[in-house]
Amino acid sequence: MGTQGEIKEKTRSKVKEPKRYNVIMHNDDFTTMEFVVEILVDIFHMDTVTADRIMMTVHKSGKAVIGSYTYDVATSRVNAALARARRQNFPFRMTIEQA
Repeated sequence: MGTQGEIKEKTRSKVKEPKRYNVIMHNDDFTTMEFVVEILVDIFHMDTVTADRIMMTVHKSGKAVIGSYTYDVATSRVNAALARARRQNFPFRMTIEQA
């Protein structure tokens, strides 16, 4: 028996990429450069050369985007960095904004 008269419909599902969020690091006069590099290496998984370069950009420009992540990743990394800064009594500041 045939399948005469049947219509097959093709469906395409488009996977929507999650929104990205920029993590912004802000300069202050009290947080040490060593601490900033440590945060970039330990929490944001950068190599030391990249971390040093970004730290200097923040130092000279007042702030810099240090990465773009999904919201959950951005917030968890920022929260980890800020918690470590509080434990060491640094007024370190990071913000998140939609990319």
